[in-house]
Amino acid sequence: MPALTEWKVPPAFQPRPEDYRFDLDRALASVVGLHSIIPSDAFSAETLGTERAGNGVLIDDGLVLTIGYLITEAESVWLHLGDGRVVEGHALGLDFESGFGLVQALGRLDVDPLPIGSSAATRIGDNVIVGGAGGRTRSVASQIAAKQEFAGYWEYLLDESIFTYPSHPNWGGTGLISNTGELIGIGSLQLEREKSGKAEHVNMVVPIDLLKPVLTDLRKFGRVNKPARPWLGMYTTEIDDRVVVVGIAGKGPAARAELKTGDVILAVAGETVTSQTEFYRKLWSLGSAGVDVPLTVYHEGVTFDVTLTSIDRAKLLKAPRLH
Repeated sequence: MPALTEWKVPPAFQPRPEDYRFDLDRALASVVGLHSIIPSDAFSAETLGTERAGNGVLIDDGLVLTIGYLITEAESVWLHLGDGRVVEGHALGLDFESGFGLVQALGRLDVDPLPIGSSAATRIGDNVIVGGAGGRTRSVASQIAAKQEFAGYWEYLLDESIFTYPSHPNWGGTGLISNTGELIGIGSLQLEREKSGKAEHVNMVVPIDLLKPVLTDLRKFGRVNKPARPWLGMYTTEIDDRVVVVGIAGKGPAARAELKTGDVILAVAGETVTSQTEFYRKLWSLGSAGVDVPLTVYHEGVTFDVTLTSIDRAKLLKAPRLH
């Protein structure tokens, strides 16, 4: 298994041990590299690729927390340690609501887990570290720039996510470490925001508090043990207070109903929606996966009603290969 590519964060952005009251190098040793291989016929291969690389954080003996898209439908997972060792892992669990993924190491890691902190206790302006695999040279001394709602185009919504600046260039699965050395989130995305007329990149981080209610289920069942949310298989964006379809997932309910890119979602079950967050909340309020979802849609001058039968998106995914 080849080593992950060599690169370094510019020295000015690297965390310095003297700035923290905990053992920085020991904390960063808990962040490992992650490399996964996905079958070419997997549902997620078209959008996420068949080879994915990022980071993960050891949170318990052999248990690595990462961002779920790195391991969705993975047939093999490899964990890269700071001393050059590579240990095979198993994709253990996925939570679509938070976005977290769990990997079980299949060999000894000989690394201390990072203690879990409280994301709710964080404040805008707090000094944090976005930790990547490889220690200080792969990590960024950062700050919490915002804590706010986040809606993703793939039917995803966090009531409150954490945004950090400066951003980490290899953000997937990075560990957000508090100024007391605890894990307070997992890196998910890099986004652009405008500040003082200039564009700057920030990382969107999934708060660690979302893990606590689901961790036992993920370890035991590989998913949260409750009915899944209804899923329609459409990618949307918000343009001028309108929810616009920008893509359709193959084999999903939206594809079967022949919805098209450019369609505008005007209402869910007769209730007008003007934002992604409204759209998702009204969709999910109808019931669990399998519920019928009546939509009012506008397409090229024509408004029409259509009812989609929602599904559990996990049913389209390949189960991880057991070892």
